[in-house]
Amino acid sequence: MKFPEEFIFSLRSLLGGETEQFLSALEGDTPVSIRLNPHKSARNPMGFARPAQPVPWSEWGYYLKERPAFTFDPLFHAGYYYVQEASSMFVEYLVRQLVIQPSLCLDLCGAPGGKSLSLLTALPEGSLLVSNELIHQRANILSETLTKFGDPCSVVTNNHPGDFAAFPALFDLILVDAPCSGEGMFRKDEVAVKEWSPQNVVMCAARQKDILSDVWPALKPGGVLIYSTCTYNKAENEENALWMAQKLGADFIEVPTEEEWGITPSSLHGAVGYRFFPHKTRGEGLFVTLLRKSESTLPETEYSSKGVYSSKKNRKRPSLFIKDISEYAGMIKHPELYDFVETDNRITALPKAHAETMLSLKERLRIVSMGVDIGEKKGKDLIPSHSLAMSRNLNRTAFCEVELPYELAIAYLRKEAITIADAPKGFLLLTYHDEPIGFVKNIGNRANNLYPNEWRIRSGYLPEVRPEILLNQSADNHY
Repeated sequence: MKFPEEFIFSLRSLLGGETEQFLSALEGDTPVSIRLNPHKSARNPMGFARPAQPVPWSEWGYYLKERPAFTFDPLFHAGYYYVQEASSMFVEYLVRQLVIQPSLCLDLCGAPGGKSLSLLTALPEGSLLVSNELIHQRANILSETLTKFGDPCSVVTNNHPGDFAAFPALFDLILVDAPCSGEGMFRKDEVAVKEWSPQNVVMCAARQKDILSDVWPALKPGGVLIYSTCTYNKAENEENALWMAQKLGADFIEVPTEEEWGITPSSLHGAVGYRFFPHKTRGEGLFVTLLRKSESTLPETEYSSKGVYSSKKNRKRPSLFIKDISEYAGMIKHPELYDFVETDNRITALPKAHAETMLSLKERLRIVSMGVDIGEKKGKDLIPSHSLAMSRNLNRTAFCEVELPYELAIAYLRKEAITIADAPKGFLLLTYHDEPIGFVKNIGNRANNLYPNEWRIRSGYLPEVRPEILLNQSADNHY
């Protein structure tokens, strides 16, 4: 692969004598890694096994020897694991070092969702994650990722970074994985190489400053901002970090790392950061820095101790809460921990600890998804949502379950019409290796497929070897 001369020149100023090793590493294979979902894989219902090679800075990250056809593994669609680049899992490690109390967290540039999952696995129980994406199509992908993960304490929004200025001093932790020139993706994305230019680096660095300035008011004094990019140059990394500390008012935070991880500490004129180079670490390029916002007087409008966004100017909204929840309560575990709301005939369960906050966010932001979408009321029916099937708090005893063989599970995930013999009529919860994969409405001669159309498998190909990477090795992996 041929790299731009200007890029190589900037590398030499950064790496010196290690430049050739670095360029040689970019010609090598890209590591393949996945993140297990602790809420699902921890159950281990059918003898699932973790892969043998853990990502050292992640509790739930694992390397694979090769890249299987993930698309054709029903457990992938069930949210049992997520395909995530190993370096980006470092966010999980940082949050575990820094956050010990339930917190309100914002992932500002969240799509496609890997770092949001890192946050959800690292944040203490009782935390709430708001995961945002500016581009509408990518926000839907982000919502899909979080829906399959199944954590009810999450909200997906589709907003501009400046929109969060309406919530001054709201968040304890903000992650800004900023759009960048993408040098760290050169090994697996030739388009990134073709689109790179010094002018693009300058443009990205300026845009990153705008994003940071826009969201900074939403961080609490004393709160932590994690800034990351998948690029190598100093302009988008250390120089922006220094600008943040000096212009916005913040102090750098250091965390210990293990020498064998191969992470390169970065320090430029006092900026503290962590760099991942592919000739040293088993992952793609990454830069991360952590800053704590300087203490200052809280604004008049603030996040109250009860978790409710409050202001003297805040008008009272009509209550959306459902008083009689008997029709829906049995569909999730521990319904007493949820408030149920109805909007546009859709029933949503919101964790009580965060319900008011979620509804306050809904008043000012474009919400893509939040809590547990129970289903849609149509006539006398409540059509259960795919979000409910994916939720870790689904009460499986509320539905008749049908275990599908592999071929039928793939047909369902293609949103094909399927027939389920000897099954009762009505809404059925389908499972694969005892893991829920979605709902159908069985009408006798066929079952109406309720899998989300936009998530369906579009390929008609079927691999010779089933890519069921977490199955016990004794399982038959061939047709």
